[in-house]
Amino acid sequence: MLSIKSISKAYAGRTLFSDASLQINRRDRIGVVGPNGAGKSTLFSIILRETSPDSGEIALEKGSCVGFLPQESAPTGNETVLELACSFSTEFLIAARRLGALGQAPDGEPAAEDYDAFENAGGGQLIAKARQILSGLGFKESDFERLARELSGGWIMRAHLARLLVQEPDLLMLDEPTNHLDLHSLLWLQNYLQNYPGAILLISHDREFLNRLVRHIVELENARLTRYTGDYERYLVQREANEAQWLAAYENQQKEIDRLMRFVDRFRAKNTKATQAQSKLKQIERMEKIEAPHISRKRVHFSFPQPMRSGQRIIRLDKVSKSYGDLEVYNSLDLEIEKGKHIVLVGPNGAGKSTLLKILAGVLEFNGGERELGHNVQSGYFAQHRTEVLQSNRTVLEEMLDTSAQVTEESVRTLLGCFLFSEDDVFKKVGVLSGGEKSRLAMAKLLLNPPNFLLLDEPTTHLDMASIDTLIDALSQYSGTLVFISHDVHFIRKIAKHVIHVEGGRLRHYPGPYQYYLDKTGQDSGRSTEASLENGEPQKNAPLVKREDAKARKRREAEERQALSKKRKTKQILIDRLEAKITELEVRQTEITTLLEQPDTYANGGQAQALNRELMELNEDLEQHNLEWSQAVDALNAIG
Repeated sequence: MLSIKSISKAYAGRTLFSDASLQINRRDRIGVVGPNGAGKSTLFSIILRETSPDSGEIALEKGSCVGFLPQESAPTGNETVLELACSFSTEFLIAARRLGALGQAPDGEPAAEDYDAFENAGGGQLIAKARQILSGLGFKESDFERLARELSGGWIMRAHLARLLVQEPDLLMLDEPTNHLDLHSLLWLQNYLQNYPGAILLISHDREFLNRLVRHIVELENARLTRYTGDYERYLVQREANEAQWLAAYENQQKEIDRLMRFVDRFRAKNTKATQAQSKLKQIERMEKIEAPHISRKRVHFSFPQPMRSGQRIIRLDKVSKSYGDLEVYNSLDLEIEKGKHIVLVGPNGAGKSTLLKILAGVLEFNGGERELGHNVQSGYFAQHRTEVLQSNRTVLEEMLDTSAQVTEESVRTLLGCFLFSEDDVFKKVGVLSGGEKSRLAMAKLLLNPPNFLLLDEPTTHLDMASIDTLIDALSQYSGTLVFISHDVHFIRKIAKHVIHVEGGRLRHYPGPYQYYLDKTGQDSGRSTEASLENGEPQKNAPLVKREDAKARKRREAEERQALSKKRKTKQILIDRLEAKITELEVRQTEITTLLEQPDTYANGGQAQALNRELMELNEDLEQHNLEWSQAVDALNAIG
C-alpha cells in the first residue's frame, strides 16, 4: 500500500536517513522506535508529503487514504465535540448540520444533495459510531454538544483521535497517541485498534501498548530503518542477537586483518617472503569491510539520596468531602497510608483520582474533614504546575545544581542525560524550554533530593523509553512512600505494589501488584507467559519445565563459555611461546648472518662451515615455527 524506496534526508549536515526503505501493507501493525532526535517525526512528515526527502521516493497505492494524529496541537474551529468527531468529510458535516442530525437544530433548509451526502457517508450509523468512540475515549454524553475549543489541549486531541477512528483511513498514523489518555481510555483504544480494518503506523514510548498492538517494529537509528518481526519485547531480543552477531563478525574480521598484517610486517622485508606478504596485503584490500557496529545505548543507572525516615503512618484522611460547585466528588472519605507503600490510583476518567492525589499532597482545599500528616513526613507533588517553580533566567544546569542534595556537576549532567538533556542542552535557559522539557527538568530535579512522601501525576509523559527505564530504576530503589497516577501499564507493573480503585467517590483497595488487581477484577492482562516469567511472577497453566529448561540452558551456556575461555587461553599461551621462540631464532639468524659477512670468519674454514650448517637448520626451524604460529592464530580466531 505504501512503499518507501531508498530515501535519504539530512538537516544541517546531520544525516537522518541514508538509503532507507520500508514497505507497509494493508493490515500491517508497525511500531516505530528509536532514540530521541533520530528522525521518527521527520519520517512521518515525509510520508505525509509535508517534507521532501533529499533522494528516493514515496509511493502510495492509488485511492488509498492516510490519516494522521500529531503528538501535540491539532487545530479546532467552532465545532462541537461531536461535530469534530464527524468532520472527516466537509460534505457530510454540512449535510448533518442542515439535517439536524448532530443534536442541534437544523442549520438552514436541507437540499436533496444533503440527504445523499448524509446517507452515502453512513448517515445515522456513522454518528452512532462517533458517539460510541467518543464515549470510549472518556467523553460524557453531556460533552458531545460542547464547543471543542473550550476543552483543554489533551481533550481536543482525543476528539481528533475520535475523528480519525470514525473516518477509518487505509493507513492510520499515530504519534504518541497515549499521551493524552487516562488508563481506562488507553485500554479501550488498545482493544479498539486490535480490530482496526486498515494499516497502523505508530510512534509510542508505551511498551505495553506496543506489545498488545504491533506485529512489527521498525527501528530508526544511525540513519537506518531496520524492520523486526514481533512485538516490542521480541524486538529487544532480536536486536540484541543481531548486535552480538554483528559485533562477532566485525571482531573476527579485525582479527583476520590483524593476523594478515602481522605476517606482512614480519616478512615484507625478506626477499623469499615478499611476494606472499604482498599477496596478504591484496587479500586485505579485497575484503568487504564490516562497519564497526553501533551498539544500542545501555541504560544509565544512578543513585539518589534516600529520604529521611518517617513514622509508620504517613497520612490520614478523616471524613474528607470535596465538591466542585454542584458536583460532589467525595463525601466522608476515609484513607490511611502507611510507610513504604507504592500505590497506584486507577479508575475511570472523572472518578476523582487527580483530586485525591492533590488532597493527599496538600495542594487542594477540601470542603470538610481532616488531613493529618504523620511524624516527620515531607511530601512532594509532581504535576504540570510544578514547572512554575523553575527559575526561567537560570540555565538547565544551574537549576539542577540549586539543591540541598550533595551532588557533583558530573552526576547532575549524567542524570540530565537520562532525561534527554545532553551536551549543550544543559546550558539552555529554562525560559526557552518547551512544556515537555520543563516537565522533564522538574522530574530530574525532584529525583536529586526526593521527599519521603512522593506523589506523582502521570510522571512518564514526555519521556522516551530509556528515560522511563531510568525513572523505574530510581523509584524501584526509593525507600519512601509513593502514590501515583499513570496510564503506562509497563510503568505501573514495575512500580506499584498496591492498587486503589477510585470510582463513585469510593475507594477499593487491592493489596497486591497490578496483575493481582486485574485478576481480582476479571480484566484482561494481555501479558504473555514470557513476560510473566521474566518478572518472576507465576503464570496460570504455564508448565514449570520452561523455567527448568531455562536454568539448564543458562548452566550449559556458562559451561560452554568457560570451555571456550580455556581453549582461547591455551591457544594464546602457545602463540606467545612460538613468538618468543621465533624472536630468539631471528636474533640468532641476524648474529650468524653478521658473522658470515666478516672476512675473519673464513680464516678458519671449519667455523664458516659450521655457521652455514647452523644457518640452514635455523632457517628450517624458523619456517616451521612460523607455520605453527600461523596455524595457532587461525585456530584462536576460529574459537571466536
